[in-house]
Amino acid sequence: MAADSDPESEVFEITDFTTASEWERFISRVEEVLNDWKLIGSRVGNPPEKGEYTSGTWEETCQDINFADFKFSITHHYLKQESTEKDFKIEPEEDASPLCMQDLLCMNNDFPPRAHCLVRWYGLREFVVISPGANCEAIISESKCNLLLSSVSIALTNTGCQVPLFVQIQQKWRRTYAGECQGPGARTDFEMVHLRKVPSQYNHLSGLLDVFKNKIGCALTPMPPISIAIRFTYVLQDWQQCSWPQQPPDFDALLAGEVGGVEFGKLPFGACEDPISELHLSTTWPNLTEGIVVDNDVYSDLDPLQAPHWSVRVRKADNPQCLLGDFLTEFFKLCCRKETTEEILGRSSVEEEVKENNDITQALSKLTEPTAVPIHKLSVSNMVHSARKRIRRHRRLEESPLNNDVLNSILLYLFPDSALDKTDSSDVKSTPHSPSRKTEKDKDSEDCNLCNQLKSSPSDSLTCRLALCMCLVNVYHGGVRAVAHLWQEFVLEMRYRWENNCLIYGLASGAPDLRCCLLHQKLQMLNCCIERKRARDDGKKTEGAREKNRPSVGSVEVSPGKSWDSWSDSEDEFFECLSDTDEIKEAETERDKKATNKSKAEGRLQPHGKLTLRNSSELLYIPITQVSTHHLS
Repeated sequence: MAADSDPESEVFEITDFTTASEWERFISRVEEVLNDWKLIGSRVGNPPEKGEYTSGTWEETCQDINFADFKFSITHHYLKQESTEKDFKIEPEEDASPLCMQDLLCMNNDFPPRAHCLVRWYGLREFVVISPGANCEAIISESKCNLLLSSVSIALTNTGCQVPLFVQIQQKWRRTYAGECQGPGARTDFEMVHLRKVPSQYNHLSGLLDVFKNKIGCALTPMPPISIAIRFTYVLQDWQQCSWPQQPPDFDALLAGEVGGVEFGKLPFGACEDPISELHLSTTWPNLTEGIVVDNDVYSDLDPLQAPHWSVRVRKADNPQCLLGDFLTEFFKLCCRKETTEEILGRSSVEEEVKENNDITQALSKLTEPTAVPIHKLSVSNMVHSARKRIRRHRRLEESPLNNDVLNSILLYLFPDSALDKTDSSDVKSTPHSPSRKTEKDKDSEDCNLCNQLKSSPSDSLTCRLALCMCLVNVYHGGVRAVAHLWQEFVLEMRYRWENNCLIYGLASGAPDLRCCLLHQKLQMLNCCIERKRARDDGKKTEGAREKNRPSVGSVEVSPGKSWDSWSDSEDEFFECLSDTDEIKEAETERDKKATNKSKAEGRLQPHGKLTLRNSSELLYIPITQVSTHHLS
């Protein structure tokens, strides 16, 4: 009785067989994807035109699905056609042949050069592939392959989809697929077999025709002739016996002699290794009939030299080392960095000396302040650490990231109008000569079109040469620190030219070209400012010379027969006191002079209509600016 009253004895397990399993959920998910892509029903279309698989556009749609915890990727591959709505339409006819079978029988696009491998093998214009997801193991087990094929068959049957559906099995590099296509009263199975060695009976056309006839199992006698398309492909892999002759340029050897614009103005081009891994030669006999040619183990009519169509295909190596590509990739990485020049090179020696001098001048005031000195700052470890830090800083400043010879060669290439004799970044530069600049008429039309498309800078301009030099310096002369050093020197050169009214070499005259990049526009703007500054300074010098040559108004004329000393000694001088009325008159005259000077103030271009100042009757004037003077001139 006690056991019967125990509540735990009444608990029993019920197995619910109506719950969907993982396999059923996977099939349902495949059906949902086919419905979402509108691949349900019969699809009838016109046969593809000749060469359409090669010249047309192939598109694909991908979606992820799961079988339990295993991830799959289902992809829809199809040829995009202009008349899609006219060619593909859903029809209720049950006797219509599926589009897949029409493509299998069509011979207009055999062996397309650029397409999916299933397109090349079967000539399909539309199909669906289920493959393992990224970072997932390949489907190698035979039981798993059969389970996936069963899922595909059930999904096609439930939805009535007539698009062939493939499953990728084995390793991906094998490109092995198994699939199925269902139609009204017909079903097509796609199978593949990989053989290490081809049997001797399958090395010729007659043996392959026997296999094909046995697979069809046609009961008609006599059997209708079979249409054939034949292609022989010859693969040349070891076709370069010697080493690749292209070598990276030796910049040390270049810098040993005279380095000019030719060396620094060109980026290396070419591959350090052979970029071609394989060369494929294909000979094709399209659209033949079974009895026209003979090819067996004894005799063959298929002579490659007599083939009507020849084609060559090149397969490139994976990631070959190409000089120009490596240079541009490293330069692009450099452009994406966000560090400042001070963070890369540290503070300049001038700033460090000013800071140290400020610390020394403030030492006495700090000693006399009535503040308490913290004990931890006077420890020996802190003193040693600060000393080491200062030694490292000075050592870093002494080591220049960019070699002086290389730097001088680069500056001579960037500024040929300057005679630079530079040994350090803090040296004073010599005065540059007047630059010889290019005009707009000297530019080629190709360069203008290139600037319109790329927003870069004209060829052989200062911006272009600077980019080339930075690209070379980044790879061969010290990386980012050397590039920062070069940019620092370039900024110093620009500052020197601004302060000394020297025009910048290698820039077109006139207003900034908005078709070029922003840096080129800024350099052109700086050149315009230098031109205005030179014109303003020249005008001031001319006015000063005129003032010197003009005679002074208050000078005293002395008679030629009488000296100044004799005149001042012989005559008595008398001074009279001014009355109050005279003082008032002088104040009024001074006020009038100030008013006239105010009316003749500098920097005024013209009155702004009839506008006046607020709470005053004085006119409002337009100031003289560079833009206004540019338009007026």
